[in-house]
Amino acid sequence: MGTASTEIPATRRVPGARRAAAVAVLAGAGLVGGSFSAVTVAAQDISPDVSLTAAGAPAAKSIAAGTDGLDPSLAAAYNSAAAEAHAQGVSLSITSGYRTPAEQEALWEDGLQTYGSPEAARRWVLPPSESTHVTGQAIDVGPREGAQWLEDNGNHWGLCRMYDNEWWHFELATAPDAPCPARLPDASDR
Repeated sequence: MGTASTEIPATRRVPGARRAAAVAVLAGAGLVGGSFSAVTVAAQDISPDVSLTAAGAPAAKSIAAGTDGLDPSLAAAYNSAAAEAHAQGVSLSITSGYRTPAEQEALWEDGLQTYGSPEAARRWVLPPSESTHVTGQAIDVGPREGAQWLEDNGNHWGLCRMYDNEWWHFELATAPDAPCPARLPDASDR
């Protein structure tokens, strides 16, 4: 394992793209610079998007990738949980963390087009003024196996799945080792 982070291009959701059933929003994950000292793992261990170095070897990606702009407590909790997940051989990464108001507005507008009404769109995406992503209080994670691991173990760090219909959405919602609050059916119930 290396110790330096290598920036890997962020995955961005294509505006106007339609989601099939309940596919996670893959809005861009922010990339961290050298400000975090976190355990690093090969990119293929935490992301399906593998970047190769000039020599053809997998580039290292810090497990802290995606924490830029997050509330520091959420970032620290995620980094600790991700380190444990990776130590147990579970892939876990942030697919979307902090979003600017403009990014959230684009997602909201896409949701309105996709679902046809504000009421239907709110089940999956909120306007910028209501989104916990815009305040740095939420992360979306993947792959599904990692999200399940975080759902089963995240409360050790205070991380909780928030909505029944979004297996990928987590927030710092409890004290470490305390039970998570009951999930809401979807974001419209927030």
